[in-house]
Amino acid sequence: MSKSTQFDAVRVAQAMADAARSAILPHYRALTEVDNKETDGKFDPVTEADQAGERAMRAVLEDLRPEDSIFGEEYGRKQGSSGWTWVLDPIDGTRAFVAGLPTWTTLIGLVDEAGDAIVGVIDQPNLDERYIGTPDGSRLVTSAGDAPISVSTCEDLRDAVISTTDPFIMTPPEQGAWTHLRHTAKIIRYGLDAYAYARAAAGTIDLVAESGLAPYDAAALIPVVRGAGGLACDWRGNPAKPGGQLVCAASQGILDQALISLRRSAQ
Repeated sequence: MSKSTQFDAVRVAQAMADAARSAILPHYRALTEVDNKETDGKFDPVTEADQAGERAMRAVLEDLRPEDSIFGEEYGRKQGSSGWTWVLDPIDGTRAFVAGLPTWTTLIGLVDEAGDAIVGVIDQPNLDERYIGTPDGSRLVTSAGDAPISVSTCEDLRDAVISTTDPFIMTPPEQGAWTHLRHTAKIIRYGLDAYAYARAAAGTIDLVAESGLAPYDAAALIPVVRGAGGLACDWRGNPAKPGGQLVCAASQGILDQALISLRRSAQ
């Protein structure tokens, strides 16, 4: 991907993130209704904020990049002709959003024809934090400035801060692998959704491991972590593609230790 293309992609992604902020924030802590996507007795929340956010991002693409494909959580796929696909999740962490917690994010990923995530944005409007990742590096953009970010220097899982959103949504073998990591690491945090990956890129979390991810859950995360010097792979240790089982680590040392357990339940 050329530098000019990267610049254009970041500009487009930032325009989408701005549009999503404007569409979503009026609903934050002001919801009157929460719908359920599921029909089989399970609960998967969706709100007008999710839908308004994705509509706003799609409108930006229609204006700036009409030839690109789109895959969004709320409105599915639109086929384009450019070979590039924007993968959108207007509110990752809808449960946190419904609960009025500031750990939800807007995710924007750009995927190439090979299915690799090249550019990513993790945007947290309430905290005014926008994490941007490209092959040239990752940075944190706020109203106060724009600065490069990098992963931590931690090399040992025993010293690490690790995170997963919810171990109870894992399969029993996956829970077993996570339990081993949990008993090895120094600090464990839950419920952060994509924000955990942003903080991994910024150096305050050392490893995040999750499973059952959809492409729109993961496409933005991989470039942000990799651009900050981190590693992103599946639970077998193969380079990560958007979706499925994902582990992101600050160092090869931590990743190697984690994979001893994760490989046992790799899919």
